[in-house]
Amino acid sequence: MGWKLSLVIIPLFLLAPFFGMAASLIGFEQKAQALSLPILDLNEGVNSVEESLSALRHNAIIMNELVAEQEREYQEQQQILQELARRSQEHKQNSDQLYEERILAMLGPPVESFRSERVEIKVFKLDELGYRGYIAKVKLFDPRTLKVVLGKDTLGQTETTSSAVKRTGAVLGINGGGFYSSVQGGRTRVMPLGNTVIDGKLVNHDFSPSNGDVFFAGINRDGELIGGNFYSKESLMSLNPFQGVSFLPILIKDGQPLSVPKEWATTKQPRTIIGEYANGDFIMIVVDGRQSDWSSGVTLERLQIKLAELGVKEGYNLDGGGSSTFVFQGRTLNRPSDGKQRPVATNIVIMP
Repeated sequence: MGWKLSLVIIPLFLLAPFFGMAASLIGFEQKAQALSLPILDLNEGVNSVEESLSALRHNAIIMNELVAEQEREYQEQQQILQELARRSQEHKQNSDQLYEERILAMLGPPVESFRSERVEIKVFKLDELGYRGYIAKVKLFDPRTLKVVLGKDTLGQTETTSSAVKRTGAVLGINGGGFYSSVQGGRTRVMPLGNTVIDGKLVNHDFSPSNGDVFFAGINRDGELIGGNFYSKESLMSLNPFQGVSFLPILIKDGQPLSVPKEWATTKQPRTIIGEYANGDFIMIVVDGRQSDWSSGVTLERLQIKLAELGVKEGYNLDGGGSSTFVFQGRTLNRPSDGKQRPVATNIVIMP
């Protein structure tokens, strides 16, 4: 009975380690199963990241293609714009050339000319029924070539147009605005009428409101003709005047003839005119008069018609009569009615 029991106990004793190993194996398997869950999750995360990266790469490729396409479209648009700009410039040049040809067809062949980097001047004879004179068509490439000069550069003094042209080294000169005599301190001074602007400043710093038909006409700093009646200093200076003189009346404004004052109507006289074409070219006209064997002069109404025929859009009547003088390259081309040049308060000169 005791022997049999011992046989049972020994095998159990001997099997105890195996039970421990079995338990360990079961624990390891459970741990392995527990570890396998995060590994599976990690694999799924890696797969998800790879899928996201793949999607990003795909989107990046699409974006690059879109950017490249937009760049191609932009370059095409720039080429189209450049071509349109080129054509527009060609059309403008063609238009300017056609306009120039129209003007020259109306004026006829020039008798004198001058050109530099700053200015182009073409001189034409004016030979109409009953009156004669000269016309200058002026292209200002540099606005500083047109200047208003006081007589001997001094307010109250006078100077002939020839003298002003020679003194300043100008190519072209015409007489300028009106003037009147003033006695101050027992001395007679000849003062410009209305407003005179030289180098952007009012002469003597005084402003004179337009009285009746007295206008101001000149150029701004961009070389554009400006003019009209001005009743305040602010209204004039707002146009940024650079050079200019005053007289009366305005003949053509915005392409339309204006009414001529009655006291100026139907009277034939020597005339001096400054105006502008639609393309920005200036026109300067001097008409001789009071010489029946040469030129009787012209009425302002008739001159308005002539300006309209020539396509002038702005026209201003400057001082005339014995003052009207046209000097080109040192020579007086017209025939002043006094038989000689009259000293005047202001002259308009064109520098080379």
